[in-house]
Amino acid sequence: QVQLVESGGGLVQPGGSLTLSCVDSGSIFRLITMAWYRQVPGNRRELVASVSSDGQTTYADPVKGRFTISRDNAKNRVYLQMNGLKLEDTATYYCNKLPPYNRGGSDYWGQGTQVTVSS
Repeated sequence: QVQLVESGGGLVQPGGSLTLSCVDSGSIFRLITMAWYRQVPGNRRELVASVSSDGQTTYADPVKGRFTISRDNAKNRVYLQMNGLKLEDTATYYCNKLPPYNRGGSDYWGQGTQVTVSS
């Protein structure tokens, strides 16, 4: 079964930067669109950015111009470079394919990585 492991979160001041990393243990990584999502407690998980198998990227409006998604197919990794962080970027960030992996009829998610933007 696929395992998703996110890392790189932390506490950062407004205007700061972080780079998130995710490893996907699946065998079809290079063929699929990967994405980063985020969730604040009490809110729905939202799509932040995606990168297709051939490198085309999309971004949610709130992060355009500040976040950059990339992938390394040789390492089965996807990254999210976050610059100019704002208080409202505080959330738990998850990687997954787009649409998310399904396991037993439900979407499968890794443990995520917490990003806290605070002064």
